[in-house]
Amino acid sequence: MAFSLEERLQLGTHGLLPPCFISQDVQLLRVLKNYEMKKDDLDRYVFLMGLQDRNEKLFYRVLTSDIERFMPIIYTPTVGLACQQYGLIFTRPRGLFITIHDRGHISTLLQNWPEKDIRAVCVTDGERILGLGDLGCYGMGIPVGKLALYTACGGMPPQQCLPVMLDVGTDNEALLKDPLYIGLRHKRVRGQAYDDLLDEFMKAVSDRYGMDCLIQFEDFANVNAFRLLSKYRNKYCTFNDDIQGTAAVAVAGLLAALRITKSKMCDHTILFQGAGEAAMGIAELITMAMEKEGLPKEECLKKIWMVDSKGLIVKGRDHLTHEKERFAHEHPHIKKLEDVIRELKPTAIIGVAAVPGAFTEQIIRDMASFNEHPIIFALSNPTSKAECTAEQCYTFTEGRGIFASGSPFDPVTMPDGRTFFPGQGNNAYIFPGVGLGVTACTMRHISEEIFLTAAEALADLVTEKDLMEGRLYPPLSSIGDVSRKLAVRIMEYAYKHKMATLRPEPSDKEAYVHSLTYSTNYDEFVVDSYRWPEDSMIVQSCKL
Repeated sequence: MAFSLEERLQLGTHGLLPPCFISQDVQLLRVLKNYEMKKDDLDRYVFLMGLQDRNEKLFYRVLTSDIERFMPIIYTPTVGLACQQYGLIFTRPRGLFITIHDRGHISTLLQNWPEKDIRAVCVTDGERILGLGDLGCYGMGIPVGKLALYTACGGMPPQQCLPVMLDVGTDNEALLKDPLYIGLRHKRVRGQAYDDLLDEFMKAVSDRYGMDCLIQFEDFANVNAFRLLSKYRNKYCTFNDDIQGTAAVAVAGLLAALRITKSKMCDHTILFQGAGEAAMGIAELITMAMEKEGLPKEECLKKIWMVDSKGLIVKGRDHLTHEKERFAHEHPHIKKLEDVIRELKPTAIIGVAAVPGAFTEQIIRDMASFNEHPIIFALSNPTSKAECTAEQCYTFTEGRGIFASGSPFDPVTMPDGRTFFPGQGNNAYIFPGVGLGVTACTMRHISEEIFLTAAEALADLVTEKDLMEGRLYPPLSSIGDVSRKLAVRIMEYAYKHKMATLRPEPSDKEAYVHSLTYSTNYDEFVVDSYRWPEDSMIVQSCKL
């Protein structure tokens, strides 16, 4: 009902709408009132996704009106539940579904997508959705949600974003038996056929949308994530958010924490609970940050330890992957995390294994016993997989702990009256800004230095007031401004190191980034109508 009378007359909708003209503000009010009537978060997710289908401008106006309120609904933690129930709540497809049986024809499928100017693609094969495992085709909720944040947080126009599901089957028996399952009903195809599909996909996307089209890999299993990143990173404009995005947001939190501990990164001993994609990505970026401080690389590696399902990763342990071997040190093997912490006395522990409650009361108290300000990051998603809660961290460390989590936690008030606002190490602080910066200057490849640059830029935006309140990240309410500032820093780095291909180089990069930002204001649909001088419009006639 935001159409004016002129628009209704010209579009042929007059009489089909109530005789009322309302602003987008009134529409926003109606959405919020309906939203408040929903009984749970899944209902709220379904409601918002329905709005995205009906009125995209209004959808993004709603999100940006209170991103802190709506992000946990359209992304983690609610999106995890939505993916688990995707077959039940499915009403209308979003994105492109490409299957293993479409090999040899992916370029044809891409031509079916109506938009031709695509700047960012987010792709998953659904094998490792958050901490929930193999959800097959139900994993499409992740790229859809991710790209919604590219727009809501980074301002990238939604028509330039393409969510993609590569369906190669699923090993989830429950889904194969689910009558509502929307994907291929067979076991996952692996090996050469899988690799051929990925190769064809990457080439087809770059052929159709250009070599500077950003391709973000999302929620691939460890067995594929590392090797695909290594295979494509120097050939295409691509990154893996689970490895590199998580790394950047975690390192940004650590850099902010250094201002509390009054120390350098290389002064710390860091222990990971988990040794998968996230752990390796974070560890790699920490190593780069320590090297930047002047510590030799070999010494940097010695500062980082990892615990997996079999215990402490040490030299000589059987069946270590190439990635794990880099962080294996000479030390007797220790099985239990508690014993590892007592032995190594780390200054920081980072949970990324999706083992709920892994940071027990004893572990947190031990960390507080040999650290004035123990750094405790419970980064696993969704909330149900967190290694500990914010309240547990602050309570068991008597308010001395420095806490960050992957999913949001409520503020915690201590017995002495102090209130802490837990920092949420959400990748949304990183990937929208990286995506905006990379596409704004049309980079062809994304190096690790881009993510360290993003981490440093994010940490610089944390104020002393934020740190006093327990925040290691800027308030989520400012994430749009944060993303634009990250994009500017990335552009500056790209041009300085000759990684950008956009010419000429924008002299005012901040203004240029702002010029690319999506507007939620409605477009005008009134036809350009005007008159000529009367004597020029005389209808000529003749006698027959």
